Amino acid sequence: MNQDQIEGNWMQFKGKVKEQWGKLTDDDLDIIAGKRDQLLGRIQARHGLAKDEAEKQLDDFQERNPTGFFERY
Repeated sequence: MNQDQIEGNWMQFKGKVKEQWGKLTDDDLDIIAGKRDQLLGRIQARHGLAKDEAEKQLDDFQERNPTGFFERY
């Protein structure tokens, strides 16, 4: 998936992300723009979660919303 596809799909996907993590702002989501590591950092910061818990929540979210959007590194 190229960067243009990621950015286009992100517009559709970010609504689901905001439902899951309601403390994320529209500005956060625009900055994240499909970057998993940035999403993890914002989830941690806005929701006061440890890195392990944020990763677990994001992994669970991806299992429920399989898009292939993010890749684990």
